[in-house]
Amino acid sequence: MVNIIVDNREISVEEGVPLLAACLENGIDIPNLCWMEGMGEPWAACRLCFVEIEGEKQPVTSCTVLTRSDMVVRTDTPAVRALQQSALALLLSVHHVDCKNCHANRKCALQDLARRLKVSLKPKHLENYLKPVERDETHPSLVYFPNRCVLCGKCIHVCRNLHGQPLISFARRGFDTIVSFQGDDTVFNAECTSCGACAAVCPVGALATKEMLNGL
Repeated sequence: MVNIIVDNREISVEEGVPLLAACLENGIDIPNLCWMEGMGEPWAACRLCFVEIEGEKQPVTSCTVLTRSDMVVRTDTPAVRALQQSALALLLSVHHVDCKNCHANRKCALQDLARRLKVSLKPKHLENYLKPVERDETHPSLVYFPNRCVLCGKCIHVCRNLHGQPLISFARRGFDTIVSFQGDDTVFNAECTSCGACAAVCPVGALATKEMLNGL
């Protein structure tokens, strides 16, 4: 164990673990969308978990920094908040904000983050850029909403944990990246048991079971 200081508070943490995990375990809430315990190498996709560390020239993502003795960390500086607000605004610029018609309304991580970081759900200074497919119902039991997806990777992680390997994956590149349920032969993975774990862990309502959407 080593001692570090976070926001003027000294805490004892395990050495060599991701700083974000150490903070969360000690009740220090750092904004994030893609962190999950046991994910292995951090995906670092959301770019929200910035902190300032004494000795570093600029803020860093706390999920990619490992704890070491005598670190001095600040989680709520103007520079950190500005980076987090910019990252969230960019995520929202490629997100179809239609909360009243979303099954995740009032349980959505983006809504929570927007309130916390004081960012409008519809940033006026950024053009909304959406994918052409709004709703994909081709899976036997799941529905995927590409324009809600933040590519956090949580669905892939829980699927891997349950089945020993991920039966879903990222496909394509850049802005066109989506979550795919298809295998190498462009057919749905026969091993998928439609357990719904991927939908349950989604923080933004991008995945749902068809049963979840009944009546919506």
